Amino acid sequence: MQPLYQELAADNNWQILLPEIGMVALALLLLVYELFGKGKGKGNVSGTIAIVGQIAILGALLAGVGKAAHCISFGGLVETSDLGDFGRIFFISSSILTSVLATTYLRKHPLAKTEFHHLTILIAAALMLLLQSHHFVLLFVTLETATVGFYILVSYCRHDTHSLEGGLKYLILGALSSTVLLFGSVLVYGAVGSGTNGLDGMNFTAIQQFAEMHPDHTLLRVGFLLILVGLLFKIGVVPFQIWIPDVYQGAPTPVTAYLSVASKAAGLLLLLQLLIGPFSSQQQFVTPMLSLMAGVTILFGNITALSHRNVKRIMGLSGIAQAGYMLLGVLAAFHVQELAIQGLLFYLTAYLLASYAVFGVMTWHAGEDDSEQTLDDYLDFSKKHPALGFVLVIGLASLAGIPPLAGFIGKFVLFLAAWKAGLTTLLFIAIVGVASSIFYYFGWIQEATFKFWKAKDPTGHEDKEAPETRGIAPIYLWALILITAATVILGFYQEFLPILGVIGK
Repeated sequence: MQPLYQELAADNNWQILLPEIGMVALALLLLVYELFGKGKGKGNVSGTIAIVGQIAILGALLAGVGKAAHCISFGGLVETSDLGDFGRIFFISSSILTSVLATTYLRKHPLAKTEFHHLTILIAAALMLLLQSHHFVLLFVTLETATVGFYILVSYCRHDTHSLEGGLKYLILGALSSTVLLFGSVLVYGAVGSGTNGLDGMNFTAIQQFAEMHPDHTLLRVGFLLILVGLLFKIGVVPFQIWIPDVYQGAPTPVTAYLSVASKAAGLLLLLQLLIGPFSSQQQFVTPMLSLMAGVTILFGNITALSHRNVKRIMGLSGIAQAGYMLLGVLAAFHVQELAIQGLLFYLTAYLLASYAVFGVMTWHAGEDDSEQTLDDYLDFSKKHPALGFVLVIGLASLAGIPPLAGFIGKFVLFLAAWKAGLTTLLFIAIVGVASSIFYYFGWIQEATFKFWKAKDPTGHEDKEAPETRGIAPIYLWALILITAATVILGFYQEFLPILGVIGK
């Protein structure tokens, strides 16, 4: 047996996992600092350590540390790819911005600071490794590591009933989706068996070889559909979106941003990898179902958001619609792979920037109970806070797809890919969805900038005034201005963005 272990160990390329190892080491360092650090302000220092450490890891990754030519390592568990490298950059960026938002949120709430940043970093590390999975065992372990971290963070504000309720709903429905995904993986393993050429039946290469030889295999298709259901829950596609409004409203605002961006992106990119990789033979089989889901998701998210005034629920329903647009990109990748993948990755980048800009303003502006923040709280916001008002307007306009911002370019490329892929019906639905979304995005902008009257509530009293807010930390303000500037710049100039050279593998 010893030669077998030596052979497996010889295949381990630890260099390609240096960014993930660095993230885990940073998370452990925070716990050590919490245990042995001295001083009343060590919680604030832990936030600085988390942000600076992650920026250093991101810089190292951009410099080429941990990157390698396409290879499969660790006994077939890990596969490096351009799409995986994009995911690493994306998830570290999401984690950094979540930590930045948390520095303001945690000042307002008597909660453990170090543990929050620790969990944020571990979730990012798990998601980074998730997109490099080449085996369903590693896929499930990394996905559940991130999901368990989100369970804790959603209910982190333990003195708030909304947070606890959201955490409980996410736990129950998340556990159900994980069970479905695991059962689907087992059925696929049962269908593939030992695979071909002696490969493990949960290895993506073995699954792809088997699926190409037996595309109509019943057990394989049932297992694949169950895996699909588990991933679509993470993305928040109709009819698996039921958890999103309540969870988004109850979770701490930085966690809502993290869920909205990182969790959704992880599910979409993983779905894309599976559909252009091991299950590529099933594209024609799932196209009608995914097309129907994408269209209904776009319409449901946009139309339902029109009747809401709670801003976190609006962002949640908006996120459902955004998931529909992104699913349109996945479907287009079946026909025009390079253009669709480039459009999807650019769209995700624009979505990250705009979402964190809006959630950043929401985090700062929220009162003691940020789950009850409504449009009425933003009356004359731009007049009182010009810089943050500008950030809010640009972020909302980019989410709406207003030119010449990055969100418009992202939608344009996705819609162009859909047109070239022949998805004309879905494209028409998407255009209708964009048009309807302008009403609630610009309703928010109107409240913050152009509304000169105050509505009356049913009791005849004026709407409540905006909550008291503290002075904004310069580094927090500059972080929001920076991502807002990136949103504007990417609307005019995209050539320098590396993702435009990514081709799906």
